[in-house]
Amino acid sequence: MSYSVGQVSAFAGVTVRTLHHYDKAELLSPSDRSRAGYRLYSEADLIRLQQILFYRELGFPLDEIAAILTDPQANALERLQVRRRQLSEEVARLERLAEVAERAIEVQQTGVPLTPRERFEVFGEVAFDLSYATEAELKWADSPGQREAMTRAAGHTKEDWRQLMGEGAAWRAELLAAFDEGEPSDGERAMDLAEEHRLHISRWFTSCPPGMHRRIADDFAADPRAFALVVPAPQQRPGLAAYACKAVHANAARHSEGRTDPEEDR
Repeated sequence: MSYSVGQVSAFAGVTVRTLHHYDKAELLSPSDRSRAGYRLYSEADLIRLQQILFYRELGFPLDEIAAILTDPQANALERLQVRRRQLSEEVARLERLAEVAERAIEVQQTGVPLTPRERFEVFGEVAFDLSYATEAELKWADSPGQREAMTRAAGHTKEDWRQLMGEGAAWRAELLAAFDEGEPSDGERAMDLAEEHRLHISRWFTSCPPGMHRRIADDFAADPRAFALVVPAPQQRPGLAAYACKAVHANAARHSEGRTDPEEDR
């Protein structure tokens, strides 16, 4: 028995255009033609279509599906195992992204509503890059410190934000002055500023031991979006992020001097 393109499209749930594309790509060519020249699909063609749709549902590209179906030596099992691992990783990533969205919803529901004018008054030029915030949340999703920071941030009042952002602005001015005046990044002044930043994080967001502070500073040096959270782009200078990072590392080393328990630095 043979089936027309329209019939196959209807019961297979694919468009006629898709069937024509498969034919053009030589992935699924109908076995016969009607007297009028219309495509006719056989039972064997439908079995092949089922296989194609199965692999497409799993996300295989058409050229890989063609290799699996046409090459008897193609290792379909190995390809499926690889794809299963990829899908498992994607599921895990999406689940973590869903958690990020859920936390963002909680922050929006429990956070302090600000008008655009109030937001500028509180945050000034400090920019919160959503793409960086999402990546950071995924990166540190398993960290108790990250969860505590999100919870505490959601609980801050508008006045809390005014105060902590004011502290940040004052600290930023001191950092810029030290950098512009040529203070060494491992000098007393720079290390004291690094320590002040560490205590600021502990005071407002989450306990920040020196080891954690080093990782935060490494992000400052590696990602401009992260450093923009503490020094807005218009105020930055070439080398400032690296300078701040080195100061944090020097301060962490100062803390660890004389300690025998490495856990104290983590």
